Amino acid sequence: TSALRTEHRVMRRQLNVRRVDAPRRLTRRTKTAPTPIVKWAGGKTKLLSHLTGHFPENYKRYFEPFLGGAALFFHAAPEKAVLNDMNVDLVNMYQMVAGDVSAVIRRLRWYRNRHNDEFYYKTRERWNERPNPMSEIDRAAAFIYLNKTCYNGLWRVNSKGLFNVPLGSYKNPQLFDEATLRAASEVIGRAELRTGSFVNAVKGAKKGDLVYFDPPYHPLNDTAKFTSYTANSFGAKEQRQLAELVQKLAKRGCHVILSNSDTPFIRKLYADFTINKVLCPRAINSRAKGRGPIPEVIVTTT
Repeated sequence: TSALRTEHRVMRRQLNVRRVDAPRRLTRRTKTAPTPIVKWAGGKTKLLSHLTGHFPENYKRYFEPFLGGAALFFHAAPEKAVLNDMNVDLVNMYQMVAGDVSAVIRRLRWYRNRHNDEFYYKTRERWNERPNPMSEIDRAAAFIYLNKTCYNGLWRVNSKGLFNVPLGSYKNPQLFDEATLRAASEVIGRAELRTGSFVNAVKGAKKGDLVYFDPPYHPLNDTAKFTSYTANSFGAKEQRQLAELVQKLAKRGCHVILSNSDTPFIRKLYADFTINKVLCPRAINSRAKGRGPIPEVIVTTT
């Protein structure tokens, strides 16, 4: 319809999210690298070498309270991990991949065989139904399908929690690779998955554990704000709460690494710790001049 075409054009002007591939790291059983299952704006693939350079030589458990696309987790492939995200659909997808990857693959084949413009919007409409008729396996597969076929792989919901991204322009979208999904399943299967606040996600963190925070970034300016991946906001209040939590974890003996935008506000919050500036390619900006390498910081507590 003309309305959908208009929506698509607006998104094309406003957003530009590039897909990138994580470095190869093989699992024990599959001989295939566990890499991100979904595209995720703000993913850390381009910063993996910077982030792992701040890893301690040894750590007990790995905590990641803002999991998202999980690029660092897949790259590190820790033996013990506690993973969390506020996006319950994202966490459900990981749980289903960990628990029954074969069923998810079968359902993804079903989506792949039916993909076209009309099917995408019908799936989006079915996804947003309340109460939702989908099973957990179907919802996990639909999450991957929508993510891989929507405009630029952007997962965005409105204030009501409804997914509202239009169809992307893909001739032959690559929904999944079976070997990669099975490798991811093996690594995720070793982790404890949670959904909830970042505070609760690290309640069990102890001395010797590694915690990586990748929160929604503080905006570089008033026009740089980005619509949420969930219906919940993350503003200055939450940034301060997170900084206080980092202080507590550091005193507890945890090794903490945090990523965020390079702004005076963030530098002031973490002035007691080591702040490392890095440039990371980003492409989410309504203006072309705002795209390209963006200064970010990696904060470390030890």
